[in-house]
Amino acid sequence: MKNYLQNGHIVRVTTPAGGIASGDALIVGSIFGIAAYSSAEGDPVELSTTGVFEVPKASAAVLTVGARVAWDNTAKEVTTPAVGRFPIGVAVEAAGNGVTSVAVRLDGIAMAAA
Repeated sequence: MKNYLQNGHIVRVTTPAGGIASGDALIVGSIFGIAAYSSAEGDPVELSTTGVFEVPKASAAVLTVGARVAWDNTAKEVTTPAVGRFPIGVAVEAAGNGVTSVAVRLDGIAMAAA
């Protein structure tokens, strides 16, 4: 196909102010992804928008397998959905109070919570 650009599960975006480290989460507009590699501000970076990733979790959040989860961009961690949080996918493992990370299956491009 002449109009093919790239696979949808990897999206290339411009790295925001401050740069990004490999494995960090990033929101760009309505796109949530995990950086495939470290990148300096203004350089292109590839974000994985689908797949299963271990990400930081709010220690007080209690998640069950299959629970919808959201990204708290201020705290830079996964938590339960609420107003102002960005829905990102579902937990693929249970994670209780005090646990600091959780495996999450990303949904790809999502709409930010209102």
